[in-house]
Amino acid sequence: MSELELKAEKLDAADELAVKRAEFVREEGDGAVYLDGNSLGALPVAVPGRIEDVVRREWGELRIRSWTESGWWTAPERIGDRIAPLVGAAAGQIVVGDSTSVNVFKALVAAVRMARLTDPGRNEIVVDATTFPTDGYIAESAARMTGCTLRPAIPSEVPGVLGTRTAAVLFNHVDYRTGRLHDLPMLTAAAHLVGAYVVWDLCHSAGALPVGLDAHGVDLAVGCTYKYLNGGPGSPAFLYVREDLQDLFDSPLPGWNSHAEPFGMRPDYEPAPGAPRGRVGTPDILSMLALEAALEVWDDVTVEAVRAKSLALTDFFLECVEAYAPEGRVECVTPRAHRERGSQIALRCQGAGDVMERLIGRGVVGDFRRPDVLRFGFAPLYVGFADVERAARVLADVLAEVSTEVSAGTGA
Repeated sequence: MSELELKAEKLDAADELAVKRAEFVREEGDGAVYLDGNSLGALPVAVPGRIEDVVRREWGELRIRSWTESGWWTAPERIGDRIAPLVGAAAGQIVVGDSTSVNVFKALVAAVRMARLTDPGRNEIVVDATTFPTDGYIAESAARMTGCTLRPAIPSEVPGVLGTRTAAVLFNHVDYRTGRLHDLPMLTAAAHLVGAYVVWDLCHSAGALPVGLDAHGVDLAVGCTYKYLNGGPGSPAFLYVREDLQDLFDSPLPGWNSHAEPFGMRPDYEPAPGAPRGRVGTPDILSMLALEAALEVWDDVTVEAVRAKSLALTDFFLECVEAYAPEGRVECVTPRAHRERGSQIALRCQGAGDVMERLIGRGVVGDFRRPDVLRFGFAPLYVGFADVERAARVLADVLAEVSTEVSAGTGA
């Protein structure tokens, strides 16, 4: 057994979160390592039984009565309150429903409308230039809809481009390509300094690290639930509206579910008080209740403990890669500093697509982002240190194999 294998064994033995691994369905196969939880979280073992009960009993037997008797109607707010402590929010500020994209649109347009309540001349939206493409598409559409100019900027440069014309700013908390963690407190304060509202996309941080929405005065935030929150493919996203802004929140997508009298069927729209005004249409109950069951794995876990293990896992992975990988074959593009790192490691690598395909074929599942980035996501609730060591060792073998093929003229 190598020195790093022994170190992994000791780290796993001392890991207080190791017991959580039993609460997830493990990937089949000896030595299988799942490092793609930043795309789709693993399945908690409690979910299938809960969904069977929802389908067979609540839908199959109770039918329409389940909206009240089984709590379907209140699920968006109830589950929102369950997510709230994971992102540093008090109850009553998060509603679950719709996709991340829809919630980004709601939040961004509402932010512009709120800014114009006190200054109608605000006509600029600043967007993270490194953002996930969909956020950029939606920001562009929101700008057209509100008559604003869209101004892309790298997050570190944003404070210098903000001004009295800025209505809203849209940031990603963690860069989806590189895993860089942006400075939420500083950037939020910078936006507030010029009187703008800030919207944070938490897709790659919710469930992976402390966010502190309330503590840092964030105005609006959205996030998906199928990554580190393990809600399942297509599980509904969430929308956070700070409590003191809820009466001002003017959604561009009003629906009967967000009406003050949803069953009144009135022709005029009156928004519901509080977080429910972020709802739109009928909740996607099957996905939502699968998410609720998945969140049970957090009952005895703190985000701080998850963050501590995340940093230990990513540090150890980098140590193993540096020890095993052929020199000069990969370059880490994720910041080394803990304060700037999310819960993933991104490695730049020639032929990255082929390398990842071979890794997956050998049971180490990460993903690939064009043109040359290998992404490895570390979900501390079910990833262990032995997994990390094996992933780095297999990566090194694949890199050596590809290099040999290229040298021999048989590779791509």
